[in-house]
Amino acid sequence: MFTTYVTVTVIGAVFNGAAAVTYLIGHEYPKTQADMKGIDRKWVPVLGMLLAAGTVGLLAGLAVPVLGNLAATGLVLYFIGAIIAHLRVGSRNIVGGIVFLSTAAAILVLGLVNNGPW
Repeated sequence: MFTTYVTVTVIGAVFNGAAAVTYLIGHEYPKTQADMKGIDRKWVPVLGMLLAAGTVGLLAGLAVPVLGNLAATGLVLYFIGAIIAHLRVGSRNIVGGIVFLSTAAAILVLGLVNNGPW
């Protein structure tokens, strides 16, 4: 079970790390997504930093389990918010958000099963 936890955590860290880089380098995709959702573009780097913090927290959680649980919880909340933001403006393009949410939720569940809450 620990091997599954580590594998899913690394996959989640790669997913979120890649997304964070996309947001932080000023790529056009996050900007157009922000425009579509009615979010000011100044929030794009902030969202990227949240993703980056989640990525670092997931990896740190391999050594300090409570950090991984907190990071996974934060990412679950982040992606619930992202899906709600899409639905609020009538966008049904939520498959990516669901994949990211599912990955974060799996990491959280596996972390709690393997390590407990603390």
